[in-house]
Amino acid sequence: MASVRGSYINGQEVTADQTYPVTHKYTGAVLADVTEATPALMDEAVRGAEDAFRHPLSVPQRVTILERAAEILGRDQERIARLIAQEAGKPIKDARVEVQRGQQTLRYSAVAARTLRGLEIPVRGNPGSENRLAFTVRKPYGVVLAITPFNFPLNLVLHKVGPALAAGNTVVLKPAPATPLTALALAGVLAEAGLPPGYLQVVTGASPEVGARLVADPRVRLITFTGSAAVGQTIRAQAGLRPVLLELGNNSANIVHEDADLDRAAKTLAIRAFGFAGQVCISVQRIYVHRAVYQPFLDRLTEAVSQLVVGDPEDEATDVGPMITEAAAERAFDWYQESLRQGARAVIPGMREGSLVHPGLLVDVAPSMRVMAEEVFAPIAGVVPYDEFKQALAWANESRYGLQAGVFTHNLELAWQAVQTLEVGGVILNDSSSYRADNMPYGGVKDSGIGREGPEFAIEEMTYPTVAVFNLPAGPAR
Repeated sequence: MASVRGSYINGQEVTADQTYPVTHKYTGAVLADVTEATPALMDEAVRGAEDAFRHPLSVPQRVTILERAAEILGRDQERIARLIAQEAGKPIKDARVEVQRGQQTLRYSAVAARTLRGLEIPVRGNPGSENRLAFTVRKPYGVVLAITPFNFPLNLVLHKVGPALAAGNTVVLKPAPATPLTALALAGVLAEAGLPPGYLQVVTGASPEVGARLVADPRVRLITFTGSAAVGQTIRAQAGLRPVLLELGNNSANIVHEDADLDRAAKTLAIRAFGFAGQVCISVQRIYVHRAVYQPFLDRLTEAVSQLVVGDPEDEATDVGPMITEAAAERAFDWYQESLRQGARAVIPGMREGSLVHPGLLVDVAPSMRVMAEEVFAPIAGVVPYDEFKQALAWANESRYGLQAGVFTHNLELAWQAVQTLEVGGVILNDSSSYRADNMPYGGVKDSGIGREGPEFAIEEMTYPTVAVFNLPAGPAR
């Protein structure tokens, strides 16, 4: 019989009558029955976070907790990585990397807490202000609601929780219904590191009403969400005048120019398109290749993709594990089959076995096909030849999304042209669109969202400036 896990409120797990199963995404075994939070539990969570905010931790206390939590994650790496592999379906070797990145995110959050600063405002040049000193201080908002996705159930949670705590906020976390166990494990790690009760509440539930009720709660002062564009737009509409940070969908374009290192580009794009079943916001989806090297590159890419191992995420050899649900796999494979009916050709034919989707590599794709126009979030990618670099840039910009793009070229002028032209939050040169370092600014434009993650940048988003103006006694002119 599976264990029953509750929401984590004020330092302890609290269960309710209604539960839902969280399963192993490959075997289907039930890992735990998890509480569906009631309105009373949600109210208790927000109230507890609000109460905790009234008893702020000093900056040295926050730094110590965050750094200690990073150490505990390192100690517990294998246990937490195994949990991620089971409930998210992420290959175990990638899950271990996620735990390591989680440690980095915590440490960067500690640095952000230490270095958060305001600005001196030069008011003394204004007539009548000769004796005034003005500067800003940055202050936390209060209760932050963090709604997180399934695909990085540790590190994307930490990209919200870490900077929020570093800034002095308290957090109500609503993890993805498919992956709450990692979030509960993180709550335990932070508690062991010394975080007092109430500073991090974890509210579990599979019903959309859980998130909607938390978003509507006026005691929540800032909302940070990672997920679909449709849900993000709904949250923004419901938030009113409260600040909202949104990291939404994407449809990553990658350009391989004629001077690129084709071997490197093919190997990189193969794993970044299909690894973790393509379930990453910045996974490679559209690949534009200069016609002069199109066939040699396609041959290399086909060979690299054919070597990827599909199967059990707990197998050390696996590159492509299951999709998060069978319904998600069915939707993705429907899009793939639709593209074939519309004229696309499969260089590597996709295949579905339950929630497993084998890589599908397509050519002769059209921009109107859903596998090219929308975020596929699955192990499916299309390859298109181009004649001029500016044409590839224009095609990349046709997407309604703008998170990141990758460009393979050794031509500095063209690389700079890409940086200037591409309508995205990040241009990655001689690597794929899916590169992310945890201390860099990360976020998009257009339908990919608003705001930036990365602790140094997120802490600015999660605080507001107050200007302090001192009218000082008159003194000698300086």
